[in-house]
Amino acid sequence: METVVVNAVGKQCPIPVVMASNALKALAVPSVLEVHVDNAIAVQNLTRLAASYGLPVKSQRREEGLFVVEMEAADLGKIAGAPQPDASCGVDARGDFVVAVEAAEMGRGESALGKTLMKGFLYAVSQLERLPSAVLFYNGGAFLTCEGSDSLEDLKSMEAQGVEIWTCGTCLDFYHLQDKLAVGRVTNMYAIVEKLAGAGKVVKP
Repeated sequence: METVVVNAVGKQCPIPVVMASNALKALAVPSVLEVHVDNAIAVQNLTRLAASYGLPVKSQRREEGLFVVEMEAADLGKIAGAPQPDASCGVDARGDFVVAVEAAEMGRGESALGKTLMKGFLYAVSQLERLPSAVLFYNGGAFLTCEGSDSLEDLKSMEAQGVEIWTCGTCLDFYHLQDKLAVGRVTNMYAIVEKLAGAGKVVKP
């Protein structure tokens, strides 16, 4: 499919949503619409726009001050037949809770099943109407934020929407993953404890 780029960097809400909606309606062939913005709230609003059209969407932070949202418009009929989307400015979709991940597997038992469950868990978190304020990774959970992780796309999507993705630096060192981190930033145990202590709720898989 073709890629159509919409540059909405520096545009205030609701302009990025309006620009993306107009670009979707102007598509003549199935395409991927790539929208560039400079803030997490715009990413959240564009994600809601894609959902209103029933389009697959993914997002990530490319660099400081640049976020990219990709909408896959394979069925143009979905767009033409959809009602006019809400272009109002949404509120911050992050809630007052933190997710703490201590292992690369979820639960006890068969390892392959545990990895599948953890992948499903992180995907489900990324689809919540209210996202966590942060997802913290320590011990074996450090593998999930590194190269080769099956959850990188979901974590990058959450990061682009303003969710803090933190991985314990001591854990990265212990597992020799210092150069493998692929999403979020390195942190320390003191910062992790502060984040957990300040959260309204802590969710652990």
